[in-house]
Amino acid sequence: MTMFHSMNNTASALTAQRLRMDVISSNMANVDSTRAKLVNGEWQPYQRKSVVLQPKEGQFSSFLQVAMNSSSNGNIGNGVKVSKIEEDKTPFKLVFDPEHPDANEEGYVQMPNVDPLREMVDLISATRSYEANVTVFNASKGMMMKALEIGK
Repeated sequence: MTMFHSMNNTASALTAQRLRMDVISSNMANVDSTRAKLVNGEWQPYQRKSVVLQPKEGQFSSFLQVAMNSSSNGNIGNGVKVSKIEEDKTPFKLVFDPEHPDANEEGYVQMPNVDPLREMVDLISATRSYEANVTVFNASKGMMMKALEIGK
């Protein structure tokens, strides 16, 4: 394990959580977008997106086995990465608004499947995770600075 291994892990988590916050803000910005993409000549509403995270290499169980069976501190964990940004497949909301330009014959408009409350909960979760990783990064930096002071 290198001296900067913990900082590299934390930096990957910071990057992943920042992307997660960007996707959430995109969802919130498009909460009323009824014309996001053209499919077969018809406009489709915006479809909610979510970020899927995974370990950079290997699975947690393999790292746990290495940590439990090894007396040396090998490379345990290599951070996190975004594996994909996927679209939510839940159905669109139907809202009765016969005056809307995108209303169907019955007067219903397909609205995006974005729930602002859910997005705010996800945003708070991503923010808290980001803040926790900043704390870890600062703690690692502080330990390294104290180690340098020992050599004086």
